[in-house]
Amino acid sequence: MDFDSSLLLQQIINGLVLGSMYALIALGYTMVYGIINLINFAHGEVLMVGALTSWSAVGALQNWQPDMPGWALLALGLLAAALVCAVLNFCIEKIAYKRLRNSPRLAPLITAIGMSILLQTLAMIIWKPNYKPYPFLLPGAFDIGGATITYTQVLALGLTAVSLAVLSYIVSRTSLGRAMRATAENPRVAALMGVKPDWVISATFIIGAVLAAVAGVMWAANYGSVNHTTGF
Repeated sequence: MDFDSSLLLQQIINGLVLGSMYALIALGYTMVYGIINLINFAHGEVLMVGALTSWSAVGALQNWQPDMPGWALLALGLLAAALVCAVLNFCIEKIAYKRLRNSPRLAPLITAIGMSILLQTLAMIIWKPNYKPYPFLLPGAFDIGGATITYTQVLALGLTAVSLAVLSYIVSRTSLGRAMRATAENPRVAALMGVKPDWVISATFIIGAVLAAVAGVMWAANYGSVNHTTGF
């Protein structure tokens, strides 16, 4: 059996693209867990809402401006998804999780599972349960040694690299990052030193939501479909 180097390279590219999306999702999970020790099972559903919001926004923009270029549609869809996900995650933290911060760990865990089911159900009601075909807004691809990498995959890798760099800068070089690290270490002592834990936790949820939105839009754009179980 002959060794096919182009097939190996193609699988490496596919793995990098998929891994970049998982990295964005994992960052949102770990940031929240590091701050309040909560496994946010609803995080995948935030990704799903972002993907479906982008799908709706892109469809509406195509109907309004049929000649709008694909990159502009994708950018506006990503912006809409980020805004909706940020507001949604902020509300989830304030409504569902804030009152349970000092509760036994099982209570917020069950609440997170319930929130996940609730968001799935609401998405099924709003967007219907069928799969939605996400338009391929960036047609074209590069050929690298017999393997193919699409413009969408290049964008996914680029957005992940930029997101990781920006997040690393925020955490290590800004006052918000110092407050996040202090809150993760000891929220009570951080509060005594002037840090506002509520503000830090809300900011963490918003940042995680934006990362989930980016991952959701890139997932839908790369694989060409999205539905209410995408984040499950």
